[in-house]
Amino acid sequence: MSERAMSDVSAEPVEGLRPPGEPARVEERRKRKKLPFWDRIKFLFLFAVAWLVLVWAEMADFPGGMPFIEATRIHLVESRWLLILAGVELLRQVHFLVSEHWAGYHRFWSHRVFGGFERLSRRRLSDWTRFRLARILKWVFWIVVFAFVAGAVLDTSPVLALFQAPAILWALMPFVLQMVFLLFVVVMQFVAIFWFLSRGGVEVYYPDDIKTRFTDVWGQDHVLARVRENIVFLEQPDAIEAKGGYVPSGLLLWGPPGTGKTLMAEAVAGETGKPYVFVDPGAFTNMFMGVGILKVKSLFRKLRKLALRYGGVIVFFDEADSLGSRGQLAQGGPGFPRGMTPAFATGPGCHGFGWLSPATQWRLARQSAAEPAPAPVRRSRFVMGAGMNNGGGMGTLQALLTELSGLKKPRGFVNRFVRRALGMRPKPPPRYRILVMMATNLPEALDEALLRPGRIDRIYKVGYPSKAGRVRTYEGYLGKVRHELTAAEIDKLATITPYATGATIKDLINEALITAIRDGREVIAWRDVMRAKQLKELGPPEDVEYIERERHAVAVHEACHAVIAYRTRHHMEIDIATIEKGSDYLGMVASIPPEDQFTRWRTEYEADICVSLASLAGERMFFGGDSSSGVSGDLESATTVASFMEGFWGMGGTVSSYSTAKRLEVGAPGGGQGGRRKKGQDTEAEVRHALADRIEDMLGDLLARTAELLAQHRRDVLALAHALETHKTLTGDDVVAVLEGRSGPVVDGTLYRSEEFLAELDAYHEAAAAAHLGHSRVTMALPAAPVPAVAVAEPTAPAEEPPPPEPPTQPQP
Repeated sequence: MSERAMSDVSAEPVEGLRPPGEPARVEERRKRKKLPFWDRIKFLFLFAVAWLVLVWAEMADFPGGMPFIEATRIHLVESRWLLILAGVELLRQVHFLVSEHWAGYHRFWSHRVFGGFERLSRRRLSDWTRFRLARILKWVFWIVVFAFVAGAVLDTSPVLALFQAPAILWALMPFVLQMVFLLFVVVMQFVAIFWFLSRGGVEVYYPDDIKTRFTDVWGQDHVLARVRENIVFLEQPDAIEAKGGYVPSGLLLWGPPGTGKTLMAEAVAGETGKPYVFVDPGAFTNMFMGVGILKVKSLFRKLRKLALRYGGVIVFFDEADSLGSRGQLAQGGPGFPRGMTPAFATGPGCHGFGWLSPATQWRLARQSAAEPAPAPVRRSRFVMGAGMNNGGGMGTLQALLTELSGLKKPRGFVNRFVRRALGMRPKPPPRYRILVMMATNLPEALDEALLRPGRIDRIYKVGYPSKAGRVRTYEGYLGKVRHELTAAEIDKLATITPYATGATIKDLINEALITAIRDGREVIAWRDVMRAKQLKELGPPEDVEYIERERHAVAVHEACHAVIAYRTRHHMEIDIATIEKGSDYLGMVASIPPEDQFTRWRTEYEADICVSLASLAGERMFFGGDSSSGVSGDLESATTVASFMEGFWGMGGTVSSYSTAKRLEVGAPGGGQGGRRKKGQDTEAEVRHALADRIEDMLGDLLARTAELLAQHRRDVLALAHALETHKTLTGDDVVAVLEGRSGPVVDGTLYRSEEFLAELDAYHEAAAAAHLGHSRVTMALPAAPVPAVAVAEPTAPAEEPPPPEPPTQPQP
């Protein structure tokens, strides 16, 4: 922009009247500001209406009626005063029109004529005083015009016509009231319908109704400390406003379901003693267009009243993504991961992803986020009502955005209309202390306009609690029931439930209580918690029984997973192993991290792949090179992890990122445009083939390493398979007990150190493998665990018989 243009812009005067007490502006317009069309013709229009009223009255008073032409001729003479006023107004508008286009003409009248009058006067009137005087003169002028017109119509003097006007209006009142009543009935029908539709979905809880406090929120201390600050600002706003700041009025809590977002909002209301308004997620979803907007307006009108009455109010929008999204137009807010839905499906084989930690499953599922969004469905333009999506209907989100940061109107009829009619400024609206809290587990669906500062000032992630938080949560919920768990057992329970939320912990303790009551006890024991954990994580097993050879094959399959996991995956511990058929798996070996970990390494991912490939390597080794379809899920997860290692994480043979190279179309001839590549020069295809070869090489090397480990620990696989066939489901401690040859909670692993018993297990496996190849029955029964022999301490001392091991028990669903 040139200096002259910048000077013209800076010299452009501010429109409108200046505030009282502000000095006169130095800069003025070179030409008069253009008038809108209505302001240019409104007085001419009123003069024309008044003259036509006089013509109509003349026609009506003449017996038998008078022609319009004759009445017009008469009033061109008798009402020439009205025409003269119209002519003066026409000249005034011509004067304005010339001033709008001729700078010299405008300067002459504004500086020489009217400016000269102001210079001659001793006291210059302010702009606001002149504005008020002009308004009074206009009212007086039009009252006089009305008096003369009414006097001519009523054939009396203008003064008497002013006094007769109320009587005439009173005589017309019945007709006017009838018309008003009919209009009122029609309008009230629509008002009643929309009022009825706009009810519901909003619940108000007053201070005495809320008993939740910050001491009731466990496991989220770091978020709770930040939320406490908003209470200080809500109760003591002057602490920040006196220093030139503003009070944060919007708070978003996002994170996985069940982490305590709603409970935290209730605690804020309970601590402050302010009313708590809960907005249901579906409150703004309606059949008719516009009802959602009415609900938003009604909600914030109620919030302002409560804020003035109680000094503040807290409104909580649960599942805010149902209201704050614009459907396909929604773009993820800053710092939010995109929505991730696992695109992997396993057949009725081994639960291929069950052994992975939730963090690894989350990483594997991220690839579905790169899939393009489906094209929007075209709709007919002629639709009755409004849609049931996109944040509760057309305009609802926009109404919410306006209420969160829009201008607040002055309150009161006198303040808004009477003071303005008298030329006085309305009093500004009060400061409404409204704390808006929102919760969602889909933050990427929220509109960016909703998340900007001024509407939502603070955004906190309420994630999975840490181990210390889980211990505190378990202690809180166990403190409400009778139990006999020790501090060490509570610590272990927090360790083996790494991604438990407050809601899942509460449900687990409740299920353990139900389990204890079902057994006729009132005190929760450790075994009740473990049975409840298995039921919640695995679900009730299906009431089916494997044939012997298939039962043994599933047991060997899962035993291979468990042995490789125990030998290679040191960053995780085995949580549970089972061969009981579930809804989507035949067996499962699940592992958990023993501590909170936020980074993963190449060796850890290689161990994950080895655990996944253990099923294929084990079936080939134990069944003469044969393998089942149950390894499909394991191969899918192993391939996915290897693909990420080679193409994304720099853990393979190259360090480049395949996703970036594909997006930038690096090396593609002709700029990588589809269809423009020369035949045989598809660089992207070559890159894909090279990546696939590297993935296959990695999987082949790890498969060979896994097969070698299984060959070294062949007897451990058979021992663990026997324990699974005997007990169906084993905890991680029992699995380790079998592999280390020591006593466990249920299984006595020392029995599997007997050479004679291991030989029986080998013979049973050979019989099961032969039955597998011949599709026949197993000729040998499953070997029973031997009874431990009497231990002799000293030759001369009497022999002591050790206590018998606990009989194997079948875990209850």
